[in-house]
Amino acid sequence: MSEAFLEVKNISKSFVGVTALEDVSLTIRKGEIHCLIGENGSGKSTLIKIIGGVYRADSGTITIEGKELYKVQAIESIRSGVQIIYQDLSLFPNLTVAENISINQMLESNQQKVNWKQIRETSKKALEEIGESNIPLDERVENLSMANKQIIAISRALTQNAKLIIMDEPTSAITKEEVDHLFSIILKLKKRGLSILFVSHKLSEVFEISENITILRDGKKVGQYPTADLDHDKLIYIMTGCKLEFSPYIYNKKLRQEKPLLEVLSMSKINQFSDINFTLQKGEILGITGLIGSGRTEIAQALFGLNRPDSGEIWMNGELTDIKNPEDAINNGIALLPEDRLNQGLFDFQSISDNIIVTILKKFLNKMGLMNSAKRRKAGNDWVEKLKIKTPNSFNPVNSLSGGNQQRVVLAKWLATSPKVFILDGPTIGIDIGSKHTIHNIIRKLAEEGMGIIMISDEIQEILDNCNRVILMSKGRIIKEIKDSRTTNSDELFEIITKDTAAGVNA
Repeated sequence: MSEAFLEVKNISKSFVGVTALEDVSLTIRKGEIHCLIGENGSGKSTLIKIIGGVYRADSGTITIEGKELYKVQAIESIRSGVQIIYQDLSLFPNLTVAENISINQMLESNQQKVNWKQIRETSKKALEEIGESNIPLDERVENLSMANKQIIAISRALTQNAKLIIMDEPTSAITKEEVDHLFSIILKLKKRGLSILFVSHKLSEVFEISENITILRDGKKVGQYPTADLDHDKLIYIMTGCKLEFSPYIYNKKLRQEKPLLEVLSMSKINQFSDINFTLQKGEILGITGLIGSGRTEIAQALFGLNRPDSGEIWMNGELTDIKNPEDAINNGIALLPEDRLNQGLFDFQSISDNIIVTILKKFLNKMGLMNSAKRRKAGNDWVEKLKIKTPNSFNPVNSLSGGNQQRVVLAKWLATSPKVFILDGPTIGIDIGSKHTIHNIIRKLAEEGMGIIMISDEIQEILDNCNRVILMSKGRIIKEIKDSRTTNSDELFEIITKDTAAGVNA
C-alpha cells in the first residue's frame, strides 16, 4: 500500500453557530483515486475549501507528505501540491488556451514582463503530458466545449506541479463520451503517481472511477470504504440513512382528453431543431433525451418564448397560441425550470421568499399600486412550507441553501404561477440522490394532479424512471418515440442516440 499524501484529522468548522463539519478525518494516498460523496449540505465543499486553504478549520490538523500545516492558507496548499478544480473551472473566457494554462505559473514567478515563448512552451508541454496536444493554443477558451475547458483546467494544475487534484462535480455538464475521455485522463494522472479526490453526485461514475469512497452526512464522516465493498443500494443507504424506493411512473389514462393539453406541429429553427412534432396530455410526464447539443434545451426555450422558432405551431387545449416571449408563455399556462438554476433560475443574493414570489408580484399590489407586504411574506412562507424547503426562515438569501433546496425554490417560483404545462430542463443537475428522489416525487405528484410535465435530461435512467413516454433527439431532430418507457432500458436508448449521432443520421 502506498504512503499517504494527505491526512486530514478531526477537522471541525462552524459558520455563525451552524456546524458545517464535525470531527472529520480523511486519508488520500499517493496515486489513489478517492471519491468524496454525500448529500447537498453534507460538508463536502467546506472540507475541500479547508484543504485548499480557502477556509480555516476551527480545530483539527492537515498533514501533506508527512508535514503538518498550521493555519493553512491557499498559497501554502498550492505550493504543497494541492490543486482544486471547482465546478465553474475558474477559467478566463476571453483569454487563449495558452494564457489560461500558464497564468498561475506566471503569477507565481512574479515576472515583470510577459514571455510569450515561455507561455506557449509551458502550455504545450502541459497538454502533451495528458495526450491533448490537438487543442489549439491560440483559441479563446470561451469557444471551447465544456469537456475541453476541463482539460485546460487540468493542464493548468499540472503547471503548478500538482500532486493532488481535487475535482468538484467535473461531469455535471458533459456527455457520456466526454466523461469516458475525462476518466482516461484521470487514469493517466494516476499512473504518473498523482492523487485524485473526485467529488460527484453520479453514483455510477463513482463506482467506475474510484478505489476508495469517503461518505459525509450532516457534516460528519459516516464511513470510508473500498469501492469494491459497496453496491449501489448500500451506498445510498449509508449516504441518506434510509432506503429509497424506485418504481416507474404509470400514467393514469383517465386524465386523457380528446384534445391534447399541448401540441407542437412542424416546429423548426435553422441550425437548432427541425420538424418537431409531439403532443402532451394532462397528467403525462413526457421525457426528452439526447446528447448535449441535440436541440433539447432550444426546444424548451422555444416553448417558453425565449427562442422564437422560424416556423411551426404551438396549440394549447386545441387552440393555436402565439408565444412571442415568456409573458405570453406564462399567460398560456407554460412554465420553464431552466437547466442552469444559478444563472437563469435564481437571484443569488435575494431572499428565498422574494425568489419564490417574483413571478406573481402583481398579485400583491393594492388598488394604489403599492405592495401588500403581509400577503407577500405569507405567500413566500406558504411555499417554503409546502415544498419543505429546509431553512431557518424565508428571509435568508437563497445562496445559503443546498443545491436540492435551491431547486425546490425554483420549482416553487413557477408552481406559484399555476402552470398547466411545466417544462423541466435538467431538474436534478448537481443534486444528491436523496434530493433527487424528493424532487422526482414532487414532479410525479404534480402529474397525478393533472399537470402536463416535460422532463428533459441526459440521464437516461432518470427519464425511464419518471416518464411514461420518451422522445429521443439527435442533431435537432426527433429520431424515435418510445410510447411506453417500461418497454426499453437505458443501454438500448443510449445506443440509439449515439449510433445516430456518430452516423450523422437525420431521420
